[in-house]
Amino acid sequence: MMDSHRKDWNPLEPRDFIDAFLTEMTKYPDKTATSFTEENLICSTLDLFFAGTETTSTTLRWALLYMSVDSEVQEKVQAEIDRVIGHGRQPRTADREAMPYTNAVIHEVQRMGNIIPLNVPREVTADSTLAGFHLPKGTMVLTNLTALHRDPKEWATPDTFNPEHFLENGQFKKRESFLPFSMGKRACPGEQLARSELFIFFTALMQKFTFKPPVNEKLSLKFRMGLTLPPVNYRICAVPRL
Repeated sequence: MMDSHRKDWNPLEPRDFIDAFLTEMTKYPDKTATSFTEENLICSTLDLFFAGTETTSTTLRWALLYMSVDSEVQEKVQAEIDRVIGHGRQPRTADREAMPYTNAVIHEVQRMGNIIPLNVPREVTADSTLAGFHLPKGTMVLTNLTALHRDPKEWATPDTFNPEHFLENGQFKKRESFLPFSMGKRACPGEQLARSELFIFFTALMQKFTFKPPVNEKLSLKFRMGLTLPPVNYRICAVPRL
């Protein structure tokens, strides 16, 4: 892709991320003095696909599946959308504060979908001791998010889709045991963008369509292995809401 871009590349008319990156690369003759290198272009592009596209699209696939399986939850989401947004305009991120149920549903989709069950690997930068365990510098550490998101001590119905996990007296409730984006200095840098994308896409789809399984077809909540854990392939019907 980089080679094909270079053939008809015009720095004055960038067509996409690769063109813009190539332009930045020309500004630094000394390649050791800049992070705009071919290797970083490849890594950054992979980050955009994996962290910025694969994760959000997989979560949305889980969301549509759960809505198709649980029509009662879907109806409550649509009722909140109708009350707060209506049908005359598109959803905005500012609507989220007034839509605790929809926000809770999205969080529950992330908890149950659990698309990155062992988080992203971390490396210990110095000899450390954690919970009595000695971790030498360079040790790879994996966080078991499945154990956290399905902990029966933290969740009333850990293995059941239940938006009430994130609601208290009708208001959205944050949970310390909910960490799909990890935490600390190495938390997902795209967390705020991902949260906004999930809310806008999910709410817009629920506003315009009702999702349900085809006649005489039972949907499965099983997952399959991949870069993330997506649901097994499924078919659903998107019925326009009149």
